[in-house]
Amino acid sequence: MIVTQPGVVAALNTGLELVKGDIVSITDDDAAPRPDWLAKINAHFQADKAIAAVGGRDWIYQNQRLEDGSRTVVGKLQWFGRVIGNHHLGIGEPREVDVLKGVNMSFRHSAIQQLRFDERMQGTGAQVHFEMAFTLALKRAGGKIIYDPNVAVDHYPAPRFDEDQRQQFNATALTNLVHNETLVLLDHLPPVRRTIFLLWALIIGSRDSFGLLQWLRFLPSQKQLASQKLVASWQGRWQGWQTWQTPIPPTPTPIASESLPLSYGVNVNPQTTFSAENN
Repeated sequence: MIVTQPGVVAALNTGLELVKGDIVSITDDDAAPRPDWLAKINAHFQADKAIAAVGGRDWIYQNQRLEDGSRTVVGKLQWFGRVIGNHHLGIGEPREVDVLKGVNMSFRHSAIQQLRFDERMQGTGAQVHFEMAFTLALKRAGGKIIYDPNVAVDHYPAPRFDEDQRQQFNATALTNLVHNETLVLLDHLPPVRRTIFLLWALIIGSRDSFGLLQWLRFLPSQKQLASQKLVASWQGRWQGWQTWQTPIPPTPTPIASESLPLSYGVNVNPQTTFSAENN
């Protein structure tokens, strides 16, 4: 089956429609799960019936060099709206988190049967933060989400075939990223924290999505580039706000042709595993 609708979200939603197993495990086409990956995932789900999702560390190799490091805070949403990732650097014991990373996440099928990846995510390929939208929606539904550094994949980030070229600045890609982040957090946060998030995002911001203070911080070193990042970030905030204000349309059925091979592998056995392209 070939999914003709652009973006990773449509591909993943098509995959979810085909799932028949008890556990859904998702990785990327540029990642290689460790040999014990599925066994360790299954162990968590079997040990605690309350667990709805399990994720783990992705060991990133850039130009065949490992990005090593260690962080104890992983996958957490702070009270004012900043999201801490660090999934590729996590150490320590398994613990409950708020957000998983798309390259390494698994779900109990019964816990996500009513969920789908958010079709409002912008981008023609990667649609950055699609997994944040999904896992926070699962969290709101009462799902328990676990991060275990020992549930590991090796990740070799490949070129993306869209506007988002990873380490290269692209105004459209940054606007899409900030739009998606803004939309997800406006959906998730209660009213008071929502207001605090918007103030923090516009006045302070982060290294990825500039507010005024981040612009001032990087202006001496990045010069005009810092201003371009600020403009793209603010455009993303505004567009995210506009999308959030728009009523959600019915979720469309991903366009696909059943006569062609699937563009990612699906194994509809007791555990279903598939990989998403462009992430």
